Amino acid sequence: MIVATTEPKFPATRLALQNFDMTYSVQFGDLWPSIRVSLLSEQKYGALVNNFAARDHVSAELEQLSARDFVKEAISHGKPEPENGQTAAPSLASWACSPNLQCFTFARGDVSRFPPARLGSLGVMDYYLMDAASLLPVLALGLQPGDTVLDLCAAPGGKTLALLQTGCCRNLAANDLSTSRTGRLQKVLHSYVPQDIRDKNRVRVTSWDGRKWGELEGDTYDRVLVDVPCTTDRHSLHEEENNIFQRSRKKERQMLPMLQVQLLAAGLLATKPGGHVVYSTCSLSHLQNEYVVQGAIELLANQYSMEVQVEGLTHFRKLFMDTFSFFPSCQVGELVIPNLMANFGPMYFCKMCRMT
Repeated sequence: MIVATTEPKFPATRLALQNFDMTYSVQFGDLWPSIRVSLLSEQKYGALVNNFAARDHVSAELEQLSARDFVKEAISHGKPEPENGQTAAPSLASWACSPNLQCFTFARGDVSRFPPARLGSLGVMDYYLMDAASLLPVLALGLQPGDTVLDLCAAPGGKTLALLQTGCCRNLAANDLSTSRTGRLQKVLHSYVPQDIRDKNRVRVTSWDGRKWGELEGDTYDRVLVDVPCTTDRHSLHEEENNIFQRSRKKERQMLPMLQVQLLAAGLLATKPGGHVVYSTCSLSHLQNEYVVQGAIELLANQYSMEVQVEGLTHFRKLFMDTFSFFPSCQVGELVIPNLMANFGPMYFCKMCRMT
C-alpha cells in the first residue's frame, strides 16, 4: 500500500485564495464577497504624469482619453470654503499632500485602459502606469522642498519615481535588499528621469538589509517611506511566478509580520526627531497592517524609549473618497479596498511622526 507523503499539488494562486477566504471572511465579514470578486477581476490603473517629460502635452493627451487628474480634483474640491470673506486655512499638518503629483484615472465604473507609455519628445517616458492607490502613501508623506528622503523598500520603483516627481527631494536614498529588484528600479529611473536630475537630486540606489538602517543612518531623514514586502494579495491571486503562497515559501510568509515590524522600526530610527514616516503594504491583512504599526511603536518605546505618534488621516481619506473605496474601520491608518466600480488596491498606509 502506497501512502501519499506529499500534499496535493495545488497552484499557489489557489492556496492564496483558500488562505484569504479563511482569514478575510472573518476580518471583513459581509464586505469580503465584494472585495473577493474585485480582487479576482481586472485591476484598474492610474497614469502618473512624468514631470520630466513634456508635462502639459502629456496631460492634454490623457484628458483627450476622458481620464481625469484625481489628485488635482481632490485638492481643488477639498479646499475649505472661506467663511465671511476670510480665507480659511486648515491646519497645515492635515493638509500637506506631497506637491506636483499628477495622476490620471478613469471615472468610477469606467474600465477603459490606458495605452502603454511611450518615449516622449524629451527622451524620457511620458507617464508611468501604476495602481493609483499606490500614490496615496507618497501623497500622505507630505514632502516639502529640501527634504532628505529615504525609500527603504523601493523596488520596483513606482513610489520612488513619484517621490522624485514632487521636486522636493534634496536627496533621495532608494534601497531594496534584492539586487534583481534594484535592477528594475534603476531601469525605471533611467527611462523616466533625465541624468542631470538623477545627479542633482543625488539619488542613491543601494541593496542593503533595510532592517539595519537605524544603525547605518540613525536620525538622518526628514521623510521615510517604508513600503514593506507583504503577501501582495492581488498578485498572489493572479501570478504563479514569485508567489509567496508557494509551499516552499511558507516559513517566509509566516515571518512576514516580524520582518515588517523590523523594517518599520528601522525606518523610524532613521528619521530625525520631528520627521515623518509612512508605512504601507498592498495587503488586506490587519496582521501586516495595524498590528505591525502598533508592534513597531511598542518595540521602539520599550527598547529606545522613543515616542512615535500616529497621525490621523481622516481628512486625507475624505479628499480621495471620490476615487477610492476605503475600509471604514481601521484602528490606525487607512486601507483602500478593491471595489468593482473602483478596482484599485488593496493599499494600506499609516502616517507617523517621530516625536523624540
